[in-house]
Amino acid sequence: MQRFTTTLALFLILPIFDASISAQEKDPEKISGTWILESAELAGKKLPQDFVSSVSLIISGTSYSSRVGKLSDKGTLKLSPDSKPKEMDITSTEGQNQGKTFPAIYELSGNSLMICYDLEGKKRPEAFRSFLGNQVFLAVYKREKK
Repeated sequence: MQRFTTTLALFLILPIFDASISAQEKDPEKISGTWILESAELAGKKLPQDFVSSVSLIISGTSYSSRVGKLSDKGTLKLSPDSKPKEMDITSTEGQNQGKTFPAIYELSGNSLMICYDLEGKKRPEAFRSFLGNQVFLAVYKREKK
């Protein structure tokens, strides 16, 4: 009977463990691609369209590169897809933000990616909103069509 109970317990626990691993493995795969900024806010103010249209983001697994006009930035991503909201740590290894880490939250829905970054690098945003008096950058990206 004890052997049956142990087997049953493993049978019930393993799918839960496997689902958690699957989410962590699949988010980097799902988020990979070229993303074009659709809209953005900083400190509660919408950013102008000429800025928005100059931004692109390429994610490949756990690394990224971004371009804002002629400026570029590259680095690594650490995703925590099991958090609510999902968390992302962005660490720049090349470019104007080299050596900085930005705590963020993200939401991936089909071909839309929303990321909310703390540009001061101090505190992870708790919600997808930017308001006057903070340095939270709220970005909505659309996957580039091939």
